[in-house]
Amino acid sequence: MTDVPGVLARLRALADPTRLAGMARYGIATEHAYGVTVAELRGVARELGRDHDLAAALWDSGVHEARILASLVDDATLVDDGQCERWAAGFDSWDLCDQVCQNLFRYAPPAWQKAADWTQRPELFVRRAGFALMAGLAVADKEADDERFAALLGPLAAGADDDRPLVRKGASWALRAIGKRSPGLNAAAVATALRLQETAGRGGRWVGADALRELRSEAVQRRLASRRR
Repeated sequence: MTDVPGVLARLRALADPTRLAGMARYGIATEHAYGVTVAELRGVARELGRDHDLAAALWDSGVHEARILASLVDDATLVDDGQCERWAAGFDSWDLCDQVCQNLFRYAPPAWQKAADWTQRPELFVRRAGFALMAGLAVADKEADDERFAALLGPLAAGADDDRPLVRKGASWALRAIGKRSPGLNAAAVATALRLQETAGRGGRWVGADALRELRSEAVQRRLASRRR
């Protein structure tokens, strides 16, 4: 395993503390952050390569950027349910949640189950992670059939009626991503959005309206029509 203190020293060398104020304005937790960009972290990750043990040690450091780096160097095939739960419990910022889900968890064996389960959890960033996983799977899993994604629409709708902006934006992201996969899923996603508008509370109505704008847009419909040919 690569020397963790050495990796942290590398991150400190890349850091620009003047970035922290801007991160905070965007709602990113900065208490344990250095001020390293994601682009810089991706460069470090390419140099390090895949290393499951290193990823665990970087996560345990508690440093914001080191945790994002952990999601970039970990081996998704080795990520189990326990790791998903441990790391999700440590999400303290929307960017950390989204980066871990998009870089790592959506490729891990528990991804589909966690996507459904986490959207029912009360914790802010765990519920957001469920929606981030749904959105990520809609892009990354090229082999899954429509039925598998259609099965996510029930849990999605059940967790979408949430007044917390980070949750409802995540729910809209997931619904739009699923609805752009195929004509059939577009119809199912539109139907889900309409039900949310008609039967849900304020948070769910917002999700339905926000998703419909893109799902029914000319650009999306034109792209889906080209797939029918």
